[in-house]
Amino acid sequence: MEKILDIFRTGGPMMFPLAALALAGLIIFIERFFYLHKGQIRTVEFVDGIKTVLKKRRLLEALTICDESVGPVPRIVKTALLNCEQSPEVMSQSVAAAAQNEFALIDRRVSSVALVAKVAPLAGLAGTVLAILQIFREMSQSGDYATAAQFSAQIHAALLSTAFGLLIAFFGWLAYSFLNSRVRALAQDIDWAANEIMLFVARKMPENENLRMEGKK
Repeated sequence: MEKILDIFRTGGPMMFPLAALALAGLIIFIERFFYLHKGQIRTVEFVDGIKTVLKKRRLLEALTICDESVGPVPRIVKTALLNCEQSPEVMSQSVAAAAQNEFALIDRRVSSVALVAKVAPLAGLAGTVLAILQIFREMSQSGDYATAAQFSAQIHAALLSTAFGLLIAFFGWLAYSFLNSRVRALAQDIDWAANEIMLFVARKMPENENLRMEGKK
C-alpha cells in the first residue's frame, strides 16, 4: 500500500484526481452491470408463457405474472395488455411511450463510463505537462545543470500520470462497450416482446396461434 501511495505522490498532483475518476467510473459500471443483469430475463419463454395464459382468456393472471416478474420486458408486456381492449393505434402509442421510458432507464449513466474514458487521458496528459513545467521551473531557479540520470528520473515521474490516464481510458472503453452491448440486447428484447404481444392481441389471441416473429427462436 505504501508503494502505491509513493507512486501516486511521485506522479504529481493529477494522480489523485485520476484515481477519483477511476473510482467513479468503477462505481457506475458496477451499478449499471447489476441493473442490466437484473433486467435480463428469458424473453422468449416469458412471452410464450403470457401467450399461453391469454389463449385461455385469463387476462388478470397474465397481468399478475407481469407484476411478479422483474425487468423492462414484463412492464412493456403489461402496458400492452392493459390497452388490449383499445384500438391498435392507441395500444401501439401506449407501448411506444412505455418503451421510450424503459430505453431511457436502461441507457442511463452508461454514457458516463464513456465520459470517464474520454477525460482520463486528457487529465493524465495535463498532469504530465504540469509536472514537466515544474521540473523546468526548478531547474531554471537552481541554475545548475541536471545530469541525464536526474532528468530522466524526473521525466519518468512526470509521465506516470499520462500512463495512468491511458490505463483508465483503456478499461473505461472496455467497460462502456460491454454495457452498451447489454443495453442493445435488452432494447432488442423490449422491441421484440412488444411487437409479439401486440400482434398476438391484434389477432384476437387465437387458441391455435403459434406465430413467432423472425429474430427470436
